[in-house]
Amino acid sequence: MSTDDVIHIGKHSYVPTTSSRLDDRTRVLKHGNTFAVFDRYGDIHALGHSEQGIYHEDTRFLSQLDLRLADGRRPVLLNSTLKQDNSLLTVDLTIPEIYEGDNLVVRLDTVHVFRAKLIYKEACYEHIRLCNYGGTAVNIPFTLSFDADFADIFEVRGNKRDARGNCLPVEVHEQTITLSYVGLDNISRRTHISLENANARITDSKAHFEVALTPGEDKDIYLCIQCEANQSTASTTHYLDALNKISDELKSSRESHCEISTSNEQFNDWLNRSQVDLNLLLSDTPHGPYPFAGVPWFSTPFGRDGLITALHSLWINPGISRGVLAYLAANQATETDPLREAEPGKILHETRGGEMSTLGEVPFAQYYGTIDATPLFIVLAGAYYQHTGDRAFIESIWQNIEAALAWIDDYGDKDGDGFYEYASQNEKGLSQQGWKDSDDSIFHANGNAATGAIALCEVQAYVYDAWRCAAKLYLMLGQPKKSTALEEKATTLKKHFNQAFWCEELGTYALALDGEKRPCWVCSSNAGHVLFSGIATRRHARRVVETLMNDASYSGWGVRTIATTEKRYNPMSYHNGAVWPHDNAMIALGFARYGYRKAAAKIMTGLFEASLFLDLQRMPELFCGFLKRKGEGPTLYPLACAPQAWSSTVVFALLQACLGLEIHNTPHPQIIFCHPFLPPWLDNLEIKNLNIGQASVDIAIQRYDNDVGVNVIRREGSIKVTVVK
Repeated sequence: MSTDDVIHIGKHSYVPTTSSRLDDRTRVLKHGNTFAVFDRYGDIHALGHSEQGIYHEDTRFLSQLDLRLADGRRPVLLNSTLKQDNSLLTVDLTIPEIYEGDNLVVRLDTVHVFRAKLIYKEACYEHIRLCNYGGTAVNIPFTLSFDADFADIFEVRGNKRDARGNCLPVEVHEQTITLSYVGLDNISRRTHISLENANARITDSKAHFEVALTPGEDKDIYLCIQCEANQSTASTTHYLDALNKISDELKSSRESHCEISTSNEQFNDWLNRSQVDLNLLLSDTPHGPYPFAGVPWFSTPFGRDGLITALHSLWINPGISRGVLAYLAANQATETDPLREAEPGKILHETRGGEMSTLGEVPFAQYYGTIDATPLFIVLAGAYYQHTGDRAFIESIWQNIEAALAWIDDYGDKDGDGFYEYASQNEKGLSQQGWKDSDDSIFHANGNAATGAIALCEVQAYVYDAWRCAAKLYLMLGQPKKSTALEEKATTLKKHFNQAFWCEELGTYALALDGEKRPCWVCSSNAGHVLFSGIATRRHARRVVETLMNDASYSGWGVRTIATTEKRYNPMSYHNGAVWPHDNAMIALGFARYGYRKAAAKIMTGLFEASLFLDLQRMPELFCGFLKRKGEGPTLYPLACAPQAWSSTVVFALLQACLGLEIHNTPHPQIIFCHPFLPPWLDNLEIKNLNIGQASVDIAIQRYDNDVGVNVIRREGSIKVTVVK
């Protein structure tokens, strides 16, 4: 695809795709294992490969929901938005002119239609209110079209299937419609659509009803769409009760976060959107809250995504890290299974509940094909303990941490060379098993694909970090010999890594070593993750910062996944030229670790400015890597998830990097600001209810011409705040 294929509309640019959207501004709701994607009217039009629909457990339970006038016209859209806490989609519409013959019986803008939608447990609830602001009585005829294709999420993404299950005849009982499907997995899936106050005449695919309104009168209609799998479903309630319950849940979620406010209202909007998106994606599991990776394609637990999301949000809400660690510990592999790419001690990559996963058409029901989740599990455990001092919890998952360490030793190094590689064991699974998991993402300078067992640069860094974190945990548990042994292994790995991966000519680390130990001399964003983990030497770190912030790598919005100078560079490629916000957050944290806070602030500035152009200021999974142009926003990537969990925590990680923020709860609670820096557009910020164990503080941070001041404005409990300058 060439740049000529990019479509420019106003200040935005779009990339054509076979899964093109009817409306680029879709609206997303989610609760637990159920989510919905609507257009701005609150309708669903799942044409082609459109992602619109209501989904439950990786299956689309409703593929059409279309409210129209009886003559086929849509009401006129006035406004569509999500409530600030993501709990409610509200849509304002008006009825267009309606004629009976030559007589105008309904004037434009006299009848208002209000639609409000929410997801609670396994159902979508809708409130439709019509109000007549005209001076004469009106009678408005409507149709509500509906359908359910019960497509697996992988079908929606474009996967073709040789066979499918059977859709059963539509059942109608009074004002309830039931759409049913029996899959090849013998699971019965049903969608129940219930109408209240509509008095509708229902056929197999439409509900016909009329609303009569006298002048000044309003009427309410309620709709409940319930998802049922194998006769297992939660009981439904009324719309108003569901609204109150979800509001209470979200209020409780907000109270678990510290509060951040700044002098820049636009930045506050990004902060607030990020926090509510994170809350939206958190789902309760038997082991605690887990951030589902993203809507629509990844609304399920992912190991790597959950771990990085938890790392980036640890300082604002450590409870997320605890939930992630507990869930992944409970789902850690205990046996060898090549089909699932499972090995004892390995941490989950993803889990799926749809028909194709259940049948093994895709291997993702319980899939372990990832090289980096296992060391990152140990890294998060170490970071969580440093932040909370929660020894009891660490002891409860200690056998899982040791199993993860054993996996690194027993399975991580495929050929015994001291580096840690992956090689896919299942042709249906992922061929590339780092975070850049596209088939074409790992290659040599000449553009040729890297083959054999692949040792990624950032994976070596994660293992180094994991060993150092585990060493501290062993010391805490009174096992100094094991602690020392891991420190020695980390030191040896650091030495060998810097010898084998460093490229002086490029001024960065090789992307990877291939199966023949040939370095992939490619300038990639992966090197920023190397800095994040601390394995780089200080001289090499300085060069990496310079390289990643030059014009070939930094687009103005963020660091590209690969530089423009590389053979496979394509700004519209998923992993070969796009800008990923979470990737940039890891890079910024890496810069900060080596003291390059101004460079970290430049990354924060680019992403903040990008947020100003994005719908709802919602940071997507990725956007295209085109050069920033004055007066224009970033070029959107058409299939990006939004919201995406690790994108929702980017702003918190970037603030942590700029402030040099470290939190320690051992041996005593302490907050450290190491050489804090704020960009010129951020004069001050305030952090309230920053909790460490039983202690809590409110902190005010002020930028001056050549300094940043930190003041404690409230303190409860014993906690020390230190500023290093």
